[in-house]
Amino acid sequence: MSDFEFIIFVSLLMLTIFLILNLIKKNILHTSTLNLPPGNMGWPFIGETIGYLKPYSATTIGEFMEQHVLRFGKIFKSNLFGEPTIVSVDPGLNRYILQNEGRLFECSYPRSIGGILGKWSMLVLVGDMHRDMRLISLNFLTNARLKTQLLKEVEINTLWVLDSWQQNSPFCAQDEAKKFTFNLMAKHIMSLEPGEPETERLKKEYVTFMKGVISPPLNFPGTAYRKALKSRSTILKFIETKMEERISKLDEGNNNEEKREDDLLGWVLKNSNLSKEQILDLVLSLLFAGHETSSVSIALAIYFLEACPTAVRQLRQEHEEIVKAKKQSGEKDLSWNDYKKMEFTQCVINETLRFGNVVRFLHRKAIKDVRYKGYDIPCGWKVLPVIAAVHLDPTFFDQPHIFDPWRWQNGSATSTSGNNFMPFGGGPRLCTGSELAKLEMAIFIHHLVLKYHWELVDSDQAFAYPYLDFPKGLPIRIQHLK
Repeated sequence: MSDFEFIIFVSLLMLTIFLILNLIKKNILHTSTLNLPPGNMGWPFIGETIGYLKPYSATTIGEFMEQHVLRFGKIFKSNLFGEPTIVSVDPGLNRYILQNEGRLFECSYPRSIGGILGKWSMLVLVGDMHRDMRLISLNFLTNARLKTQLLKEVEINTLWVLDSWQQNSPFCAQDEAKKFTFNLMAKHIMSLEPGEPETERLKKEYVTFMKGVISPPLNFPGTAYRKALKSRSTILKFIETKMEERISKLDEGNNNEEKREDDLLGWVLKNSNLSKEQILDLVLSLLFAGHETSSVSIALAIYFLEACPTAVRQLRQEHEEIVKAKKQSGEKDLSWNDYKKMEFTQCVINETLRFGNVVRFLHRKAIKDVRYKGYDIPCGWKVLPVIAAVHLDPTFFDQPHIFDPWRWQNGSATSTSGNNFMPFGGGPRLCTGSELAKLEMAIFIHHLVLKYHWELVDSDQAFAYPYLDFPKGLPIRIQHLK
């Protein structure tokens, strides 16, 4: 390096350092004039992330949250995921955040999530592109489609899984719930049949992919994250091959292929102007969203109901009456009217979602300076509305740490909790598959309680890592009902 080049290098380095220090100084001066919520920023860089992510029982808010709420209140500051953060267990602020999506706040998941789900994933998109992707999902998941084709597919896939269960042979209920929801989404999205070799190959890659989504983002050989990135590539190649087959057959005017418009891939290819990359990420994100949360919810229902035989008896009575009415009318398959008769089942679903909290918190970021209840939320700060904390707050739910589906009868829980029950989020990013998820749970519960009695083989419970999981897979044993 010449003397001149060295001088230029040193000058640029000093200028960069000056700009960084000046930016830090401005940020300190800016935040020092604000009334930030109380809290603890923890260690440099990592902040309090390790404590926040420490596993805890899914039916609690965890030691970290309990201690911080007791010490600082329902709105506090911290440093999480490497960024200054406002944490909210205040229901009013949570609603305010979700209702002001795109105006004051926007979705802001850790960069590693976008890296593995894709930059066009609905989970990480913001603004107009998210709106357009969401509309595609809504236009496909219409009420008419739910009432006819999807209800039928849900029942077929439920029976395919339940009929494979063997009496007195222990198995992991969590795996069976995942098998059910994966097969359903594979059929719903790409018309893949359960049990077929290509479906099983895709499922195997997807399991590896999911392990990486919920693992530390360490992109080194042998890590779960690196393996997940490799599986993501394999899954996208699979989807791309299906896309090319569809396009080719549509161009040939294949009448059988026209029927494939019934799945999401066919619908998107014919009714959207998305690029290939956008379609690939959309399909992958919907496979992720539709599979993971629903399977965990079903596993939670199996777990909670096993410990609540009174609820199982009332469920069984409700579903036996539905079957009896169907026999009198000569019908066999469940209809939408049958689904609407499952009133106590809906109470069980609501209570499972409230008590289990599959979606525990959301990632948001302030895009403007915001003032709420005298506190300032600086532009650029992360904001975490903790939905689970509200669902487990005795202010809104009587004895919240008890599984009590009867609290939802006659709208009693709804009237006392107001609009603080938000298992599917809220605002413009309200989960598009919420009605499908409840339909899946109801149909699965219908056939489960009519076919089997079940019990836990080994003690197990759901833990938040922060994503929910049963460490032992929820091992159960079933007995056929006579």
